[in-house]
Amino acid sequence: MHKVSVVVPNWNGRDSIGVCIESLLGQTLDREIIIVENGSTDGSLQYLEKNFPDIKLVINKKNLGFAGGVNSGIRQAVAGGADYVALFNNDATADKGWLSNLVKALEGNKYLGIATPKLLNQHKTEFDSSGDFYTNWGLPFPRGRGEPVSNKYDKDNYVFAGSGGASLYRVKMLKEVGLFDEDFFAYYEDIDLSFRAQLAGWKVLYVPQSLVFHQIGATSSKIKGFTTYQTMKNLPWLLWKNVPSKYLLNVLPRFSLAYSAFFVSALSRGQVWPAIKGGVVSLLYSPKKFFQRLKIQSRKKVSDKYIWSIVEHDLPPNAAKLRNLRNSWWKITGRLK
Repeated sequence: MHKVSVVVPNWNGRDSIGVCIESLLGQTLDREIIIVENGSTDGSLQYLEKNFPDIKLVINKKNLGFAGGVNSGIRQAVAGGADYVALFNNDATADKGWLSNLVKALEGNKYLGIATPKLLNQHKTEFDSSGDFYTNWGLPFPRGRGEPVSNKYDKDNYVFAGSGGASLYRVKMLKEVGLFDEDFFAYYEDIDLSFRAQLAGWKVLYVPQSLVFHQIGATSSKIKGFTTYQTMKNLPWLLWKNVPSKYLLNVLPRFSLAYSAFFVSALSRGQVWPAIKGGVVSLLYSPKKFFQRLKIQSRKKVSDKYIWSIVEHDLPPNAAKLRNLRNSWWKITGRLK
């Protein structure tokens, strides 16, 4: 019998963490629950100690972000003998079969490193994610986000990446490719880990029978400029670390255009400092990311052609402004008639 641990990072989530934990306690599969108290200042720790005294707590004195927070929980789980570790957002709730369906998927395929569920919004009216993907523009996206709920994504299939908000990870894979990159802090660290897993020959499976309901943006909205800063900081690292050298020159021009457009958009929204700071920090860390890249690429077990085949060769569906900009260029150059 495989041991399964669920790691829940919590930062100032006192208002939502209780419902989250109750949904995890209601799972049909036996599991260990580890709450990572990530430097909250809203009384979360006292609330957890009073209402859930039997649940394991990892207490961080300061906020280590999603990446650092879950890493501390994963280490605790692995030290306790876990074979599989699931991550779960504190602003989400799980259907009672969420975990059992993910475990069943991993147990049925030794090449699977990650199993990811169907995520809906908290009202169960729209998709949050049906698996995450990476594009030849250097931009990741959650498939289906914002679309009305339908049977469109009811079939299990391989995807590029699993959402860190509710996916299950094989510990054997984590020991091979490493944990989350803590420099990311939050945003795209799950895509980065999945990219490293793909390069190492592991697969990621979307399991639609596994359901989670998520309050989208509940945590990030608490900090002004947070999303802008993390996006400008992390997107270049994601590309720089993982895209095979053979295709860097293909991706970089598109990515540069998209990155510049994001910067201009941030300025227009009055988020000048978060955008500049994100870009500067990203640049300052680029030597470190280069050496990480050398290590990642040297351990690659699949062909560059295979990686290119599982990348989406288009803009993300929700990139309307970039799509219009691209189409305008195509008209000028005669490609779009």
